[in-house]
Amino acid sequence: MPKATLDETTHYSGAEAFIERSAVRSTIMTLIVLNAIVLGVLTYSEALPGWLVAGLNFFDTVVTLIFVAEILFKLFVYRLQFFKLGWNWFDFIVVGVSLIPGGSAFTVLRALRVLRLLRLLHFIPTMKRITEALLTALPGMGAILAILGLVFYVSVVMATYLFSGSQNTENFSTLTASSLTMFEVLTMEGWNGHMRDLLDEYPWAWAFFIPFILFTVWAILNLFTAVIVDSLQEGAIEKVLDAEGKISDELEAQETLEAKRHRELLRLIADLRAEVQELKAGRGGTG
Repeated sequence: MPKATLDETTHYSGAEAFIERSAVRSTIMTLIVLNAIVLGVLTYSEALPGWLVAGLNFFDTVVTLIFVAEILFKLFVYRLQFFKLGWNWFDFIVVGVSLIPGGSAFTVLRALRVLRLLRLLHFIPTMKRITEALLTALPGMGAILAILGLVFYVSVVMATYLFSGSQNTENFSTLTASSLTMFEVLTMEGWNGHMRDLLDEYPWAWAFFIPFILFTVWAILNLFTAVIVDSLQEGAIEKVLDAEGKISDELEAQETLEAKRHRELLRLIADLRAEVQELKAGRGGTG
């Protein structure tokens, strides 16, 4: 099975070759992009002519049916093997959401139709490699998030104790208010404003905010980049090793074939020598 699904054989090689054909995959990719554009345009449906809205909805329905047919065709070809790949689960769920009927009760789920655009993540090889690297990096990122969460909670509690008595601002009056304020500081959104609100009453407030920013924003958050880059490097190394392994196997097979031909040639030479010796012996006996 091609890399888009599974590296296994099926009983429907012809159907498999069709569904994994580059032209079919390109068509699906084009429909995904066009459908995403249509869903965006439909957000202005109240300002658009009725005939245009009807046409766009019809196009959305047709594309949905095509995606459903694609999934059903793959299920027919690969059977239960289809569900052995995470990307296929993603396609199955996203397309399934598209079949949810309209109505206010399903508005949120219907809005998830735009997630079909994310199917491009495994249709485009470069995007697929980056996404898989991000997923591979999740365990390491989880440890970093745990450290960040611990530091953040300690900082929030400290800020509440230190600045809750401020008369100039209520941003640190409660634990909840401190959490929201420190989250803004973490995102570098107006952190200097929060600090300056406290400087008149707490001239040393800078000694709290600046170390927090240095440790969380510049140190811990940069670790995310390091983990992702390391995961990408590991993926690239594995790809190179796989390619080297395939080349080595091909060379070994070629060497084996050449050795076999060499042995056959030696056997033929030995047979020819034996025939020549027999001919010489026959002539000698006749003479």
